Amino acid sequence: MWGSGMLVLLLFGLWYESHAQNSQPMFQVVTQTMLPPDRLHNPTQLNYGMAVTDVDGDGDLEVVVAGYDGPNLVLKYNQTLNRLVNIAIDDSTSPYNALRDPAGNAIGVTACDVDGDGREEIYFLNTNNAYSGQATYSDKMFKFRNGRFEDLLGDAVNVHRGVANQIAGRSVACVDRKGTGRYSIYVANYAKANIGPHALLEMDEAASDVMKGIITLSDVAAEAGVNKLTGGRGVVVGPILSTSRSDVFCDNENGPNFLFKNNGDGTFVDMARQAGVEDRYQHGRGVALADFNGDGKTDIIYGNWNGPHRLFLQGSDSKFRDIASGGFAAPSPIRTVIAADFDNDKELEVFFNNIAYKSNASNKLFRVVRRADADPLIQELNVGDAAEPQGRGTGGTVTDLDGDGQLDLLLAHGESARQPISVFKVTQGSSNNWLRVIPRTQFGSFARGAKVTAFTRRSGAHTRIIDGGSGYLCEMEPVAHFGLGNDEVTVLEVSWPDGSSTTRTLQPGEMNSVVEVAYPRAGEASLLANDTQCGEGFTVKNGRCAGL
Repeated sequence: MWGSGMLVLLLFGLWYESHAQNSQPMFQVVTQTMLPPDRLHNPTQLNYGMAVTDVDGDGDLEVVVAGYDGPNLVLKYNQTLNRLVNIAIDDSTSPYNALRDPAGNAIGVTACDVDGDGREEIYFLNTNNAYSGQATYSDKMFKFRNGRFEDLLGDAVNVHRGVANQIAGRSVACVDRKGTGRYSIYVANYAKANIGPHALLEMDEAASDVMKGIITLSDVAAEAGVNKLTGGRGVVVGPILSTSRSDVFCDNENGPNFLFKNNGDGTFVDMARQAGVEDRYQHGRGVALADFNGDGKTDIIYGNWNGPHRLFLQGSDSKFRDIASGGFAAPSPIRTVIAADFDNDKELEVFFNNIAYKSNASNKLFRVVRRADADPLIQELNVGDAAEPQGRGTGGTVTDLDGDGQLDLLLAHGESARQPISVFKVTQGSSNNWLRVIPRTQFGSFARGAKVTAFTRRSGAHTRIIDGGSGYLCEMEPVAHFGLGNDEVTVLEVSWPDGSSTTRTLQPGEMNSVVEVAYPRAGEASLLANDTQCGEGFTVKNGRCAGL
């Protein structure tokens, strides 16, 4: 048996190892090499939201930036130059020229396949200097058509219908409300009295001809039951209360939050009060979805403007309880909130992006450690160069720019001062395993709102939701990114917003790679063999991995 002295040394060693890891800076700024400030590629201007999509259709992901007092940007990683370049240049012959839209005062941006042609449209929410209510400049929805991006809301048929949103809004997100693979654009407008309910724009299939590029749009917010009047702020989409259908959570200002549960027919009912997430007297900003305790249920995390930040764990009764405390809950001038595994250690980190609008306001980083028989343990980490105490943080997003298997962090700045975009690399976890999963819709586009669960050999099940809009003003990459430490994924399970699902085994050689998952064909069965190794704590039941 060990003596008390040996036990003390062991406990001290474990504490020291954990403390040393947490004290190492997570992020290193690489802006000068990855995206040096200049007038074309990284201008010093007011920027807001960011979204990640495949703009040029080459299979790689680009970062779209909402420019407020200057043009919108499209940042593409150039493999030859090993840096980002802006491909939305001021050139009338460029297919990306229209995306610049310098008159728009863009604040929010999202991307998804609205018309089912397999390529994502890009939606910019423009404020035109209006804080609330009526604006004087419409939003833009760009489709790649006739060899270039063109604004669908400017088409005569849509002008005639009056569907162009001219309300001062904040965030936008994509929701496949009926599970058809064709997405609607959810717009969180900031109402003034009875002007400016939330909007939900989608293609009117009966009045459209996709093959001819005729995309007729309708605002179906009233039909869907989401046309509420409030100070709209953050929006996030995914199977929250539903098993696979896409629900919508909105954290609002000067009013209660909304939690719209999908009824399965494309209509929604607000369950925020019953679920315990109304938070009526706070002012929401950045928001994200994740399974923080590994129970398979979707949890909600968001920041309140100079109010307590929330980490709502969902219980078996579909009610939420806030476990945020200490420095994690401490009020701050919060904007974007991002949940991701930056160091690939199997545990999620939460990044709080603040705006220095009156005084310095450093960004914060926390690790949320899963525990078997208790709530997750929240640890504050050394955020490193991404602290940016004088940064006017507005938007932010993550993606793997250079394909090294680690997420890169990009931050936009604006509102109170013009600043260029910042780019950060992760300094830890380069030897850890990882897996990136891209589910596709029935049309071959990114399956925003799909749920991906990775069953591992030793660390249980890990769940990710393909982002349709989150953070605040922003949208993350359409990829389920799993950090694995020294573990391996044995089985992947993907479910789509229509309830379809597929399950497949993974081989050890597929670790540290990008796996694409096609939408299952009609009648296609996807069941596991009884001898499949689902990992510790799981076994095959009815062809699926299930808890013992």
